[in-house]
Amino acid sequence: MLCTRIRTALSARLDGEELPPGLTARRLETHLADCRECRRWERQSRALTAVLRRAAGHPEDDVDDPAAADALLARLRPAAVQPGPVSPGRADSGGKRAG
Repeated sequence: MLCTRIRTALSARLDGEELPPGLTARRLETHLADCRECRRWERQSRALTAVLRRAAGHPEDDVDDPAAADALLARLRPAAVQPGPVSPGRADSGGKRAG
């Protein structure tokens, strides 16, 4: 089984979502038992999620709560950098220099 598919499933599971069609929890666990890289990826993903939850002021037991993830995303959206105005004559040229 492709590790990318397993990691998609791990991400879904971490977010409290259903596993992708055709992939059972047993197949996921079997792959993890045999794949050190996917186990490492899952460990790092869980650690990152826990750090983000703490930074957002959520207790550890909220790690698997999709509503907590939605609340965090709602708070982060207003803080996103908004694009600034484009000066006349300085429009994006697709990476090419004007001149």
